[in-house]
Amino acid sequence: MRIVLSRKGVDGAAGGCASPVLDGRCLSLPIPAPRRFPSAVRYRDLDLPAPVEALSKGRLTGDLPCHPDPAFHGGRAALGQVAAAQSHLARQGVGPGDIFLFFGLFGTGRDRAHRVFGWLRVEEVLRLPGRPAPADLIGEGRPHPHTRGDLCEWPASNAVYLGPGAAGAPAAAALRLTAPDGPASRWRVPGWMRRTGLTYHAKPARWAEAGHLLSAPRGQEFVADATDVPEARAWAESIIRRIPEEQPA
Repeated sequence: MRIVLSRKGVDGAAGGCASPVLDGRCLSLPIPAPRRFPSAVRYRDLDLPAPVEALSKGRLTGDLPCHPDPAFHGGRAALGQVAAAQSHLARQGVGPGDIFLFFGLFGTGRDRAHRVFGWLRVEEVLRLPGRPAPADLIGEGRPHPHTRGDLCEWPASNAVYLGPGAAGAPAAAALRLTAPDGPASRWRVPGWMRRTGLTYHAKPARWAEAGHLLSAPRGQEFVADATDVPEARAWAESIIRRIPEEQPA
């Protein structure tokens, strides 16, 4: 089994702000739509104009197209990936049975931290090169962005990972990656992670402090091969249990 720590949502480089914690739960704000892959969804279509405009100090507006991915609905999740990030997942053999744990930057000021906000247990991987027909993959009421062949032509690497999943995690200490004394990139991690390694984190200096990791500033998909590592599986399952498939109303 592989565990993928998957960076998603706005941050200083993509959007110029962090996502908010509202009513005790992490609300991941999607990034602005990449120019190469246009979107028919705007922030106001997701009822997000007020948060994005306030948090980004006007850099993001309700009328700006965004990329709502990963998507979650009714206990299901869909993650699209393409280009270098998808090539990395493919090289690592990520597929059915593996787990994505989605994290992002949340909070303001000294309280900014990387937090896990959602998960996806992979059941199926769809390959969608060229101009796929728009498809609502999880019943969310709109086509997934990576199926919008009507808006652009997708590279041969275009793929969507499907399976059970959920988002909207509580802002709990157990779901916080950033160490209590920060900064956001300094993580407190379980001991098994240093033994298995984590892609993009091969330099020994990143692991110099026991129980901590200096996380890479960029990169979307960090993969740990947890095959035959029972404590890694137990850790991932404990994270999933804290983010139930159906959130309270």
